[in-house]
Amino acid sequence: MTAKFFQTDDSLQKNLHQVLDLTWARFPALAQNQIAVTWLAYEPPYIVNTGGALSADDFWQQRPKGASYRGVERIYPASVIKLFYLVAIHEWIERGMTQTSPELERAMRDMIVDSSNDATGYVMDVLTGTTSGPELPPGPFETWKHQRDLVNRYLKTLNWPELATVNANQKTWCDGPYGRERAYLGDGYENRNMLTTEASARLLHSIVGGVAVNAARCQNMMRFMTRDLEPKVLAADPENQVTGFLGAGVPVESQVWSKAGLTSKVRHDAAYIEADGAHPYLLVVFTEGAEHSHNEDILPFVSAQILAAMHRIGI
Repeated sequence: MTAKFFQTDDSLQKNLHQVLDLTWARFPALAQNQIAVTWLAYEPPYIVNTGGALSADDFWQQRPKGASYRGVERIYPASVIKLFYLVAIHEWIERGMTQTSPELERAMRDMIVDSSNDATGYVMDVLTGTTSGPELPPGPFETWKHQRDLVNRYLKTLNWPELATVNANQKTWCDGPYGRERAYLGDGYENRNMLTTEASARLLHSIVGGVAVNAARCQNMMRFMTRDLEPKVLAADPENQVTGFLGAGVPVESQVWSKAGLTSKVRHDAAYIEADGAHPYLLVVFTEGAEHSHNEDILPFVSAQILAAMHRIGI
């Protein structure tokens, strides 16, 4: 088995199981197979949020301590997939595979800051040279499908074992897909987007490490992912990605960079957090189940318990 990008740490793993036990005690309806977690704890000298102080080779030689629960389970990611599309579009621009424009920049921002599905659809069109529309005849549809799979082919070039089981070739929807988009999902939605918490953690780790595309582009991505925890700001934006998510479980003066995902059946978040009295850490939590997707208390509870564990173990 290929080694993980993080070192599984016995103390972190033990603490993660304690956090999960507390979570199941607090939310007894949450089944053990309805949550997945990956947690990385960074130790000095920090290799993340440095503005890109390390080269990619040096960065990947460092393996932070971590823990995971069901971290390789394939789960529908909702809007967490937008982080993958964000990295891909920066790669395309950097390589000259597409040209940036005010509209593309606006869409990239809105995809992450506001989690706009319309913006994501536009970014996906630019990434793959495909557009939504009516069903296509078999031949043209095969060509369309091949083009639409371009992000998956790019992810394979990263040679990360965590990406072996992911699928990143679908737009995100409000009401759902029609026409060729619905056909591409498959009769049983077998071709829908899928991620794992470990794949999501590695991608986020690469962004905060300054090695996703390059350091300057990572800084750009992190600006979009910055979350304001001030209650007045959150109250003014009911669609914020803090209330009901991981950022709600840490003190208001903490710094949080994140991307949430929410549908009627899942509630997820992937966050990098710097909080007083603790080393920086990265936390990805996916939860499944209709009743849990509407519960705004589970993710903040897990987040608060993880921070308490960071304080307790001092790593």
